[in-house]
Amino acid sequence: MAGAPPSGHGSQPNDRPGHSPPTLLRGAELVLTMDPDVGDGPLGTLRHADVLMRYGRIAAVGRRLPAPQGTRVLDMSGRMVLPGFVDIHNHLWQSSIRGGCSSQDLYGWLAACNSTTLARIDAQDMYRFVRLAALDALQAGVTTVVDWVHPIPYDTTERYIGALDDSGLRFVYAMMQTVPNADLVPRVKKELLDPLPLASAQVSVHAGMAGVDRLRRFGEIARDLGVMVNSHVLEHHTDRRDDPVRALRLAGVFGPDLLMNHAIHLTDDEIASAAGHDVRVAHCPLSNMRLASGIIRLPELRAHGVKTGLGHDGGTNDTSDMFTVMKAAVGLQRALHQDPEVHPTIPSVLRMATLGGAECVGMADRVGSLTPGKCADVVVIDPGTLNFAPRFDWISQIVLNGQPPNVSHVFVDGRMRKAHGELLDVDTATVIREAELAAAHVRDRA
Repeated sequence: MAGAPPSGHGSQPNDRPGHSPPTLLRGAELVLTMDPDVGDGPLGTLRHADVLMRYGRIAAVGRRLPAPQGTRVLDMSGRMVLPGFVDIHNHLWQSSIRGGCSSQDLYGWLAACNSTTLARIDAQDMYRFVRLAALDALQAGVTTVVDWVHPIPYDTTERYIGALDDSGLRFVYAMMQTVPNADLVPRVKKELLDPLPLASAQVSVHAGMAGVDRLRRFGEIARDLGVMVNSHVLEHHTDRRDDPVRALRLAGVFGPDLLMNHAIHLTDDEIASAAGHDVRVAHCPLSNMRLASGIIRLPELRAHGVKTGLGHDGGTNDTSDMFTVMKAAVGLQRALHQDPEVHPTIPSVLRMATLGGAECVGMADRVGSLTPGKCADVVVIDPGTLNFAPRFDWISQIVLNGQPPNVSHVFVDGRMRKAHGELLDVDTATVIREAELAAAHVRDRA
């Protein structure tokens, strides 16, 4: 049995008031802790095991755990328990353009769908779109999301962050701003994010040689705030003319506090440099496929030791389905290399979707594995469905057969957000109706 961590790494009863009562997930058929020290093999595998959550933390993982007085005990017979998924690149407001501009490449899509729609979304409708997407992610087993947010006014930002907070997700608000509005970045962090226990911040940028001074300015803001820089890099083959990697180097932000999204068209030298500077990468396979952007060089990134996680990428992923993202990440490389053992393997992609993503955004000390002392961000998978049964190799089936409806329970910070396949305290019909109303408003403003 794995017990509570040493003093200073866990959570005491008075640390986190207002949390749900302790919860014991009893008798799961399979537990993947993602911690080799808590279970067997690289995925930390345990069979017929329990997970105890107390005060928002993982308290213990093991077999036949005692249930403290007042503990809620949930029977997990025949089910799988694993850490919540960590989505390290998204644009949740783009639920407003799901399925849109479906025959465009990146820059056609940006011009025809992204830019025109964002300009027509007011603060109230922004809340509606973001809440829809955040709840979609939550019900699909995503417990942490990095949301790259385009420049928006302060009042819209308030509503955006309110929607994220109301959803119950753990979130990183990766905010971009124009140079004249640069002072909004620290203001948003201090006034809107710091008071929220599930929120944190990053500073988002666009990288290119034409904007090195701007990159340097926002890099300094990120350092002053103690947060990461988040940039799209070489998503489209024509981005090479902007030399974004060189620009990031010259701006002084090419290091472990940089998350590069997509990074499809990196050269050998750029991959080696990313590894040498401990730069992190977000891979968004479904978006890259939809926009005909290309296929990331995952095996080479892995060979050099570059930390890599998975992302959805908003409107060009169309849904919040990490199962399909994992399957696509595996399938793209197998098809390209004609090698069934090429990276990522099934175990590797499961790690990318959980602990690997947490490592990329500097949160591995808090989330990504069922390690005692970490935040209790947990998902339960029910394989007793037409799409998943019969049992053959459950670990492979999570990636190859899994779908969001297989997620029966979701916990964020120990709080049960989904149970028996239904989101708790959410009127889903109203959320959908409000999003449809917002979409009608956007059309009317065209």
